[in-house]
Amino acid sequence: MSLDMESSMRTDSSMEELGAHFKSWRIMLGLSQELAAQRAHISVPALRRVERGDPGVSLGTLMKLADVLRMDQHMVKAVDPLNHDLGRARAHMLTRKRAKRS
Repeated sequence: MSLDMESSMRTDSSMEELGAHFKSWRIMLGLSQELAAQRAHISVPALRRVERGDPGVSLGTLMKLADVLRMDQHMVKAVDPLNHDLGRARAHMLTRKRAKRS
């Protein structure tokens, strides 16, 4: 299996898992698909694509729904490099203007 194919499979799996989590949060908050979509200012089909884990969904759509589900700040914190051991270990690299050429 090629690295590109393996990476694509991981991405698809991650998107499906993320979509399932969004759906779970929506249900636990007692929101119908229609109400969640309305509050996020997205269409119901767009919400369904998020919940199915469609990798073609835009980041903007994900973040609008995350805001409605009160998950937006959790997502931002989750990808903050300074919240992870590797990021803290390499924090000195953040002062560089450009990445080193390999």
